[in-house]
Amino acid sequence: MASEEPSLPEMNRIRQAHKVLKEYIHYTPVMTSSSLDKFSGINLHFKCENFQKTGSFKIRGCMFAVDNFCKEKTIPPILVTHSSGNHGVALSKCAKIRGLQAHVIMPDTNKYKQSAVKANGAEIHLCGDSEQARVDMTNQIMKELGPAAVFISPHSDPDVIAGQGTVGIEILEQVPHVDAIVVAVSGGGLAAGICIAAKSIKPSIHIYAAEPESANDCAQSFAAKKRITLKTSPVTIADGLRQSVGTLTWPVLQEHLTDVITVTEEEIISAMYLSWERLKIIVEPSAAAAIAASFKLKHPSSSTGVQNVCVVVCGGNVDLASIPPKP
Repeated sequence: MASEEPSLPEMNRIRQAHKVLKEYIHYTPVMTSSSLDKFSGINLHFKCENFQKTGSFKIRGCMFAVDNFCKEKTIPPILVTHSSGNHGVALSKCAKIRGLQAHVIMPDTNKYKQSAVKANGAEIHLCGDSEQARVDMTNQIMKELGPAAVFISPHSDPDVIAGQGTVGIEILEQVPHVDAIVVAVSGGGLAAGICIAAKSIKPSIHIYAAEPESANDCAQSFAAKKRITLKTSPVTIADGLRQSVGTLTWPVLQEHLTDVITVTEEEIISAMYLSWERLKIIVEPSAAAAIAASFKLKHPSSSTGVQNVCVVVCGGNVDLASIPPKP
């Protein structure tokens, strides 16, 4: 893993990713629901990355990064990453497409996502649930694999961020009239990419990050105007939102976010059920966090003034056997 901090992608890099990725990904739909508009008091649009290949937005950044590494390397790279699940699934799929080896370091917390990684032929290395445990094992695996090993960060690789930013381009192609985007945040790759893309196309747009109350490092950072990391691994049903915002992505979020909205575990679960019942789509808890946050934009205590909102439904990889009861 490189110790030198890379630089953020510019808009031309995101546009390049948009062209390259058309060969590999779905142009996911934007859905609406009159009942959820009535429930929320605003006009909601849902960018359905749960319909994306591998079940989440993650393949966008992974595929663009892998495509560029394959062009740069004289020998086939061995792909390495750490992940709570979706990034590992996406990277293993990219490796399968390219005929490459892949190693995924992940906590032993989501058997459903582990099975998806294995199905793509990648080797899994189980680690502790903390962010540091992932980093330590990744460093160890990288050393063992030697110079052919290439680390693909879940959120702090410029090409990963550029790939994720294509979501922002598509949103403003599909629903150009929206005045706000709500996106879940963990490491911040998706949110940062959308910030760069959407603000370049439509500077007036508002972008809200969503995260669980129990994993609220971004909200704390936004309030303190400096990056704050959580001291312990947070306990939340949204396993994809347990990592703290990265050092590369934080400056973009600090500059471009309108606000960070936190949601309770009960609100996340309720949003999952509402999505199933009203939208008729399967969403995972991380996506439900953004949906739950969007409902707060019209709260009596809110003065956002936004009326047309696009919610990024970031993924749909959920183990149906582990769904908690409806609150």
